[in-house]
Amino acid sequence: MEFGVRVTLVPTQGEAEVICGLLRANGIPCAHREVELASQTFGGWWHEVLVPKDRLAEARELVGPEDGS
Repeated sequence: MEFGVRVTLVPTQGEAEVICGLLRANGIPCAHREVELASQTFGGWWHEVLVPKDRLAEARELVGPEDGS
């Protein structure tokens, strides 16, 4: 299964794992990966939470819309 659409971006691995747990508990497969952001506001290493494209709308209902980071 391909995980290619970011549903949210969080600063810690723990937060990413909690969100993935919520999504999986609701039947939505997910993965997370570490990404480096190069901006003054969000610089450093963050974690993208990814879901299959066809499950993005469902995931956003649970997690909320991405904040534009």
